[in-house]
Amino acid sequence: MTDKMEILNDRLFPVDPQTLFNAFADPAKLKHWWGPHDFTNRIDEFDFREGGSWRITMTASNGTDFDNHSTFQEIIPHSRIVFLHHEPMHIYTMEMTFAEESDGTRLHWRMLFEPTEENRDLATFIRAANEQNFDRLESVLKLAEGAL
Repeated sequence: MTDKMEILNDRLFPVDPQTLFNAFADPAKLKHWWGPHDFTNRIDEFDFREGGSWRITMTASNGTDFDNHSTFQEIIPHSRIVFLHHEPMHIYTMEMTFAEESDGTRLHWRMLFEPTEENRDLATFIRAANEQNFDRLESVLKLAEGAL
């Protein structure tokens, strides 16, 4: 049991765990799918190791920039990524697990927030934004598959 507020999302992708993991681990791929619909990304730093820093600038369709900073806490190749998101606005821990199934790999996201009123008010929005993330990831994976 945790005293944190949890936001859970998962989806089955028709690829092997290595392909799905690498869609995150490769910043050249990650920048094309991270964030909700209509966002573009610039990855300013991506030190993909435990203790490494990740800085990404997400730009909304109206031109507003959101500078994000996270620190990788755990990386198990093709299996698990955990990072602490420091800013902007909301501090949270993201746990990403990659579970192989007969039809592909299930990506499970578990976000842990302090249970503040503001965070509780945003929970529905964040769940929906995560699903948009998954939609964008699905599109990037299909494009990569078509390029083979």
